[in-house]
Amino acid sequence: MGGFFVSRPRYKSECNKKGEEKMKKIITLLLALLVVLSLAGCSSKKEDAPAPEEDKKITVGVNPVPHAEILENAVKSVLAEDGWELEVVVYEDYVLPNENLVAGELDANYFQTLGYMNNQNDTHGWKLKAVRGVHIEPMGLYSDKYTNVADIPEGASISVPNDEDNRTRAIQFLIDNGFLNPVEGELSAHTINGNAEANPHNYEIVELEAAQLPLALADVDASVINGNYALGAGLPASHPALVVEQFDAETSVRRTNFIVTVEGNENSEKIQALVKAITSDAVSHYIEDTYKGAVITSFVEPE
Repeated sequence: MGGFFVSRPRYKSECNKKGEEKMKKIITLLLALLVVLSLAGCSSKKEDAPAPEEDKKITVGVNPVPHAEILENAVKSVLAEDGWELEVVVYEDYVLPNENLVAGELDANYFQTLGYMNNQNDTHGWKLKAVRGVHIEPMGLYSDKYTNVADIPEGASISVPNDEDNRTRAIQFLIDNGFLNPVEGELSAHTINGNAEANPHNYEIVELEAAQLPLALADVDASVINGNYALGAGLPASHPALVVEQFDAETSVRRTNFIVTVEGNENSEKIQALVKAITSDAVSHYIEDTYKGAVITSFVEPE
């Protein structure tokens, strides 16, 4: 019996192949459509999502006394009336408030004079910008023995700071208030004591480290003390100043503590709101009533 070979038809294999290719195309199209729909949904969600609330927080870096007290006890409530939240960040030093301001961690700071700010700009290449003055911490003549200037006797001992800048300022303060006469050259205990022309009442000028003056008040008849140290020792409440340092237009600007921000931000809504609040009558009254001359308002424009 002779055998024969049967050949299987090829059309079925070719049909299967074409069907698989067609299915792949359909799947690819479906996947592409899903991606398009997904992206459209995301886009729609972004468009429909509500805009974030406006940032109404103002962050200010300060030193503790009197800066933080003024902001916490007076400025914060004034800002709240206009819908602003105030965050007060307290620093014990003069370095970090500027570094953090430049780094964008603060909207402003409030602790420094124009001279200090300008020096920091020159030293670091920063662009700090003073916006508005707030207060001055004047020197005052304090005593725990006398409550009236007229009672301070001839030959009384009067202490002053021993660093050059504050010593000069303190002795000039005594000259301005008639305790001493003007003298040429260095203003110091060395040039004043024993100088009948400069010191007709024979006061004994005692030089001490500025921070020690309140602690040594009982050891002298009177003392010329910087405002911040007087406040730290509670002197304005317990021993109100007999005389307080006065200022003309030039010295007012030089001794004022300013609100400072980064150049370019001075006209922002936040900074303008802060300026409006900090120069309000409520803040002025708080400073006057609380510090009794140890801090005085100085809402001056920077030069």
